[in-house]
Amino acid sequence: MRGSVAFAGAATGFIQGARGYSALEMMALVARQAAADAGLSLRQVDGLFVGMQQEFLSTLAFAEYIGIQPRFSENTRVGGSSFLCHTQQAALALNAGLCDVALICYASNQRSALGRLQTSVAGNWSDLEAPYAARFPVSSYALAAARHMHEFGTTREQLAAVAVAARDWARLNPEAFAREPLSRDAVLAAPLVSDPLGKLDCCLVTDGAAAVIMTRADLARDTAKPPVYLLGAAAEIGHKAISAMPDLCHTAALASGRRAHAEAGTSAADIDVVQLYDAFTINTVMLLEDLGFCPKGEGGRFVADGHIGPGGDLPVNTNGGGLSCCHPGMYGLFTLVEAIRQLRGEAGDRQVQGAELALCQGSGGVFSSQVTNILGSKATL
Repeated sequence: MRGSVAFAGAATGFIQGARGYSALEMMALVARQAAADAGLSLRQVDGLFVGMQQEFLSTLAFAEYIGIQPRFSENTRVGGSSFLCHTQQAALALNAGLCDVALICYASNQRSALGRLQTSVAGNWSDLEAPYAARFPVSSYALAAARHMHEFGTTREQLAAVAVAARDWARLNPEAFAREPLSRDAVLAAPLVSDPLGKLDCCLVTDGAAAVIMTRADLARDTAKPPVYLLGAAAEIGHKAISAMPDLCHTAALASGRRAHAEAGTSAADIDVVQLYDAFTINTVMLLEDLGFCPKGEGGRFVADGHIGPGGDLPVNTNGGGLSCCHPGMYGLFTLVEAIRQLRGEAGDRQVQGAELALCQGSGGVFSSQVTNILGSKATL
């Protein structure tokens, strides 16, 4: 599958707010922008991949809303990593001739409509955990963070470095929701939400919409922007509830990353820019370890030493990530849009010079579903 399909269009919107818009309206407008970015029309979309929070029959609802009848559709739901699964499924469908133009899209108006996290997860997420009245999902990630601290000596100061790096990138991104300066002291002084994670260790609650257009590599040569190729994709499921996670310090990204790199013919050392699902600061630390960017147990020291922020040797979450750019219920699709923009050289003040290879990591549930996508420019084929 390496390089056989490409991202031809990408768009985001409504991150600063979507008051007065429904999620369907938001998604339709951003999908149209992504199609225009590719020099195409929504009428040409014959493959549809959607996973909305409040609409279980997402592809049916959205196809009806924008007036298309796709030949192929997918509504896979593995949490915030779903959209990185969709790229793999879209690639398979495109290569099989089941569709020619695939649209992957998502939107949520959770902040303007609810003012709190919007989730499709039912109250009976885990019968085993329910008696403890843990806060979902933050307490699950707090459990992993506490174990990482116990095993490897990771500190809250090191986790705070993740939040600061994300904010430093967001300050270079005019679309980012949170752009005011942030210090480690401010992160540490913020109220605890679920010990050891404080308010600023947690992702934002924002509105937002994102969409990407995929097509076969031969068709992508005729689209409006330089194509960005999907070089490798792999998904791995480890568990559902955190209480069933085999090892709180090792995620299924160990397997998904290894398999994606094998397909792409790359290694961690080859990657120029990394886009991770940073729902919480501990995510960045553990995923960098599991994806091979630093040894297991060294993630805290790695981020604290300045590797991942602007000017560092491993640019991570260059749009500001879920911690500072946006988190409209699920963030996964935004990793792809930022990677595409970086590989096209369209990222403005935050552009990583010479970026040719990007790794995007989706994390769904509570470290439950891990999906790795490796993207490359034409030079990487």
